Amino acid sequence: MEKKLLDQVRDELRLKHYSINTEKSYVDWIRRYILFHNKKHPKEMGASDIKQFLTYLALDQKVSASTQNQALNAVVFLYKYILNQELGNFADSVRAKRRFYVPTVLTSAEAAKILAPLQGVYKIIAQLLYGSGLRLFECLQLRIHDLDIERSQITVRSGKGEKDRVTLMPQAVKHGLKAHLEWVKAVHLDDLSKGLGQVYLPYAIERKFLNAGKEWGWQYVFPSKTLSRDPRSGRTGRHHIHEDSVNREFRKASRLAGITKRMSSHTFRHSFATHLLESGANIREIQEILGHNSMETTKIYLHVMKKPSERFVSPLDQMERENEFRREVALEVV
Repeated sequence: MEKKLLDQVRDELRLKHYSINTEKSYVDWIRRYILFHNKKHPKEMGASDIKQFLTYLALDQKVSASTQNQALNAVVFLYKYILNQELGNFADSVRAKRRFYVPTVLTSAEAAKILAPLQGVYKIIAQLLYGSGLRLFECLQLRIHDLDIERSQITVRSGKGEKDRVTLMPQAVKHGLKAHLEWVKAVHLDDLSKGLGQVYLPYAIERKFLNAGKEWGWQYVFPSKTLSRDPRSGRTGRHHIHEDSVNREFRKASRLAGITKRMSSHTFRHSFATHLLESGANIREIQEILGHNSMETTKIYLHVMKKPSERFVSPLDQMERENEFRREVALEVV
């Protein structure tokens, strides 16, 4: 019996080692594409139907350019790898406008205020995001063997674009991190005693090394406090902390600190890059640390550096200074 279409998509995504988040996103977009065309089978549709869907997303749903591109990538994946159909180009479809934005950046004082009320694992995660420039999903997916505390290095494996890279580990996080790892090890040993302790392994490692999933080095640095069922293998184990719980704690800390800027976990990464630039770090080195494919992505932080405000004086401030000078001269004359 032939598998359902969306199950075929899932299988192909897993075969190509796409992340679970990408899998969920692609399957959802393909489902929405089919529902948009009244459940018509994709085999009976083609480029013109995809253009219609993209136009609907841009004009009616008003999605961002990145969201529209993700929807297109999902549908193209379906036709290319599942249906084996060639598609035309989509140049004449209405595309969402890509807007230029300046990222939200915290000052050092603001970062300190947000870090202050955070406790335990959430504080360590925030310290690594701000002190190492990690993306949240990169931080949560760290394994024990990715940490080199002695050399003050963190290895990010299969980051965005499936690239590995090395970033710095701040000295200020080491004491708390070591204490945290002692707790993680105790939890892992307790799981093993109960016949559990098997963690999800990427690619074909589980088939090559049968017991690797129970080894200490493969455990998550930030495991969840509760057990859960792996949606792919069906095995019960301990996954990493969910990103929603982390973002919830960060927003709470931001409110307590009285920060009115739009705050997310990514704000720490933006602040990390900007503060490095302001301290005189080379932009190419920052590009490498952040794992950006393009220098243009890294250059966005040039727009939020404090340097321009140090070189220039606002016309309003200049006017006030001149008025103050005139008042002082008038007083001297009197």
